Amino acid sequence: MTELGDGTRCVHGGLPGPTPGTPLLASPVLATGFHAGHPSYGYGRADNPTYRALESAIGALDGGECVVFASGMAAISAVLGLASGKVALPSDGYYLTRTLAAELPVAVVEVPTTGPWPSFDGVDLVLLETPSNPGLDVCDITALASAAHAAGALVAVDNTTATPIGQRPLELGADIVVSSDSKALAGHSDVLLGHVTCRSADVAAKVRHTRTVHGGIPGPFETWLAHRGLGTLDLRLARQAQNAAALHAALRGHPLVSDLRWPGAARDSSYVLAAKQMRRFNGIFTFTLPSIDAVERFLARSELVTAATSFGGLHSTADRRAQWGDPVPDGFLRFSAGCEDTEDLVADVLRALSTSDG
Repeated sequence: MTELGDGTRCVHGGLPGPTPGTPLLASPVLATGFHAGHPSYGYGRADNPTYRALESAIGALDGGECVVFASGMAAISAVLGLASGKVALPSDGYYLTRTLAAELPVAVVEVPTTGPWPSFDGVDLVLLETPSNPGLDVCDITALASAAHAAGALVAVDNTTATPIGQRPLELGADIVVSSDSKALAGHSDVLLGHVTCRSADVAAKVRHTRTVHGGIPGPFETWLAHRGLGTLDLRLARQAQNAAALHAALRGHPLVSDLRWPGAARDSSYVLAAKQMRRFNGIFTFTLPSIDAVERFLARSELVTAATSFGGLHSTADRRAQWGDPVPDGFLRFSAGCEDTEDLVADVLRALSTSDG
């Protein structure tokens, strides 16, 4: 059989073969203890059939062995824990990753996503984030992985923005993929979850051991919700990208909008490299309004856009990132296009902006 399409794999991933009279999607296994004697399931902190079902689905999409965690930060923590001496990571990536790395007993080298990246001599873990959050800059995973491997370093890629069907870092040379699945993968803004997928079974075993010992385990119900949400990832990503493209076109040249960025736009500075290594684009784009007041007026007058700090869900959201300490202008917005009708969303955003200058 030829390789199945994204939609088919999202819908059927991690599910057992059909058995008459059984549910299409098994219920979450809520047990803490299990009858002794099973090779995998003995105590809920170590493993759970609901975890394994979602891990099977995500692992197939990423192309490796997946371990799910209670949150994206729990997943990032497990990956950073693989380093013993020196870590290289993006200075413009997710701010809590930098915060966590600074608190660990390792040396940290921070480099902008677009580089230039220095020699990786002495580095044992390189953590990339592409497209970066929130700036949406892109780096060449294949080239950086080759350089890092030559220096003996592991390469991990934060793939939260791209999603497992938008980009496959393991196929591009990375050793590890890490993601916050609270975002697009689960997709309904009702789950905290993360995952790590590894090319090597040995590295995956270390990551799974960290989860068991440190206790960063997800709840079975949250895991089940994420598995349910994964089934529509292909459909949601398509609508979100469609809406981002339409909004990007509508906002280009708008008098209140500056620094408009979306890697899926042919004129974007990240487009050439993004198009080379990404399989498809998503609904995340950014732009800057003249002031905090302009942002507040825009959000207050929009009927469809909600101020929220997460992204990738069904509903369109916008987040003023400077309030969280990102080194961006006060009026910088990370916009997550949702699954609303395109015409409705574009009209709403333009109407809110037309009056946001008072």
